[in-house]
Amino acid sequence: MSPHAPAPYGGGYPDAPGGHDPYAGQGAYAGQSTYAGGQSGYADQGQGTYADPGGYGAPGQYADPGGYPDRQDAYAPEPAAAEPVEPQPSADEPAEEEPEDPKGGRLATAAVFLVPTAVAFALILHRIGDRELWRDEHATWWAATLSFHDLSMLIRSIDVVFTPYYVLMHFWIDIAGDSPTAMRIPGAVAMAASAGLLALLGRRLFTTQAGLLAGLAFAVVPTTTRYGQEIRPYAFAVAAVLLSTLLLARALDKPSFKVWVAYTLSVPLIGWSHLASMAVLGAHLVMILIARRAGDKIVGWAFAAACTLGMCFVIPMAISGSGQSGQIAWNNPGPKDLIDFPKNLFGTWEVAVPVMALGALGLFFAGRRALPLAVWIVLPPVATYVTAAQLHLFLPRYLLFTAPAWVLLAAVAVVRIAGPVAGAKAGTGAAVRRGAGWVLVAAAVAGLAFQALPGIREARQNALGEPDFHGAAQLIEAGQKKGDGIVFSGVMSERRAMDYELRNDAGRPRDSLMYRTPQELGSFGALECPDAARCLAKADRLWLVSTTLDGQPFSGMPKTTATAIQKSFKVVQTRKLPYLQLVLLERTRAATDDPSEDKDDAAKRKVHT
Repeated sequence: MSPHAPAPYGGGYPDAPGGHDPYAGQGAYAGQSTYAGGQSGYADQGQGTYADPGGYGAPGQYADPGGYPDRQDAYAPEPAAAEPVEPQPSADEPAEEEPEDPKGGRLATAAVFLVPTAVAFALILHRIGDRELWRDEHATWWAATLSFHDLSMLIRSIDVVFTPYYVLMHFWIDIAGDSPTAMRIPGAVAMAASAGLLALLGRRLFTTQAGLLAGLAFAVVPTTTRYGQEIRPYAFAVAAVLLSTLLLARALDKPSFKVWVAYTLSVPLIGWSHLASMAVLGAHLVMILIARRAGDKIVGWAFAAACTLGMCFVIPMAISGSGQSGQIAWNNPGPKDLIDFPKNLFGTWEVAVPVMALGALGLFFAGRRALPLAVWIVLPPVATYVTAAQLHLFLPRYLLFTAPAWVLLAAVAVVRIAGPVAGAKAGTGAAVRRGAGWVLVAAAVAGLAFQALPGIREARQNALGEPDFHGAAQLIEAGQKKGDGIVFSGVMSERRAMDYELRNDAGRPRDSLMYRTPQELGSFGALECPDAARCLAKADRLWLVSTTLDGQPFSGMPKTTATAIQKSFKVVQTRKLPYLQLVLLERTRAATDDPSEDKDDAAKRKVHT
């Protein structure tokens, strides 16, 4: 029953001070559903109405005994308005709180958005440049600093799905530079905005308290800081998913052409940030089906049009990317990856367990919004896990966009556990409950922040297992001489990493073994010289950057190359760094090849053109 429906009664006017029942003792006649005068405010739907036994044509009107049916009696009593009755929840299911009407104007909306955004941005910005770039971030730097011609060559063979992100970062680096701090700012802004968008979504779907709690809680989740400081598109994927979901919720509440256009434009943003994020459209579809079941017949067509138009901008990129899935073919998750998924999604078990436990409980309090949120958190990991052998997309960072849904459900559970959510129906003691609710919000955020602090500190440290390329670059810069060369051994993208770390060093050692540049190959990697002895002929000293796991610095390069180096050079110094060895070698005798020959010496070429 609608909360504004009149109370059911047996006949006449409802009890009111000074009121009376002109139809006392008369029952309702079956077969009629409205009064003769077209009014329907006296009986609940399904009840019969009163016929006029004494010639009454309509409530409050007297029939004209003199043959004038249109004449109204001036002394007819006006019907009293029925007072609304609070609907009572069924005893066998939890009461569903209606979303609080987001009133308060633009100032209130801005406050709900800005408070979690500011908290998240402060946590992400702290020591944002301290952590070294790891190999995926080096890949972003490399692609974003290519010319558009070279970038077009690259995406033909790899990473076409990240093209929009690389183009964005290309323009950003042109403006802000390529220091770690500068390159991480866009992701920090996107992730901080995600906390604010989650607060707005929670406010629209539930209440201001639930929204603010969700936004603030998301701000202190360790992975929010971790991937807010990441030079990769995952923060943009989270922001795009939340923006699109918020626009859809707005379109369902107060539909307008402008809002549907905005939602349509948000769909390609999801796909452009990361293809795995498109799985959230399953939750959007459930929201549409629920709206249709409630009687909205237009919303299905609007959603179909929005998705069709939006997907037109994503499908070509997805088709091109399907042929490049081999680049992540290494990702073959097993049962352990599935078990560790919650920890990797939230950063630590200490955060994952309470958030997911409360989130599961929140499903019982979310009412009709439970199913879309459940699809949001379950469908993407399940779909990517069962298709991992073909698509290789089951990675926690690819599925980071599911974390806000967990946090929102946990916020709903916390607010409901404290008692009825303060709102229009708070009733007696609303001020007390409202105050207690805000105290609870602050306590819940503080408790989660306390649990998350170790994970946040860890998120700011260097990625586990990543070599210390920055330390190696500092040692090379301190000890290099004119004419030095540099060579690489291992499988950790050493050449690209050192190219970044030595990018500002005009006297850097030349890449002695590079025969074809990555730009020429349209790839992230270079082609090394097939005749190592010839390419090394002009080097008097070599810096060997090795990331081999067996501790043997030459085991990560072709055997012929290792033999040529060991034959002509001797080790004079070895420095061990985290997951890396830096070996300095000096020539022992003159090269056997004629050093005057200089055919196609690609070692002289700069990696970037």
